[in-house]
Amino acid sequence: MTVAIPNLRAPTAIDRRQMDILEAVHSTFVEKGFDGASMQDLARAAGMSVGNFYRYFESKDAIVEALIAYDIARIEQDFAAIIGSDKPLDTLKETLRLHVEESSCNRDGRLWAEITAAAVRKPRVAEALSRMEDDIRRYLTDVFIRVTGQPAAEAQRRYNGHAALIILLVKSSAMCTPTRGTPLADLNALVLRTINRTLDEIETDAVKG
Repeated sequence: MTVAIPNLRAPTAIDRRQMDILEAVHSTFVEKGFDGASMQDLARAAGMSVGNFYRYFESKDAIVEALIAYDIARIEQDFAAIIGSDKPLDTLKETLRLHVEESSCNRDGRLWAEITAAAVRKPRVAEALSRMEDDIRRYLTDVFIRVTGQPAAEAQRRYNGHAALIILLVKSSAMCTPTRGTPLADLNALVLRTINRTLDEIETDAVKG
């Protein structure tokens, strides 16, 4: 079954060399932090001279923007599969479950914690991060429109809070710090139950409709 997905954009183009550089500098950002990692550190991690490195990224802000663009491209692919599935909410629940269980407290989570902290001080990073969350909120709403048949404006009014809560829970679980006496699996289970209850409210609306 083919389903039109009008709100999804084509993924932002990032060339192979840029992707290789992003992979190479990943650990340096995590280890030294956004402010602690210098462009010299990042160039060294990528095995490049500083001058050559600047040909690809003129600043750390630009690197973060590229990281966000790369992540959004992957998220767009996930949502295309979700919206195109026969059971979008079930597919969304499974996608979120895998994301929460696989990303919690790993190196990607630590990197996004650094990026989120940098956004407080860096307007360019804050803007890129805000655009990313707006995109994800819109994609979630597209799923809710598909499931409930609500007009777009009504779905946005009803479910904007649902989408924002899901984003907050998933982001927080990825950036969590393990606490003494509280197993990570227990926290993840609570996060997923809350997400599922939130999505169940939307499924109930679909049944009523």
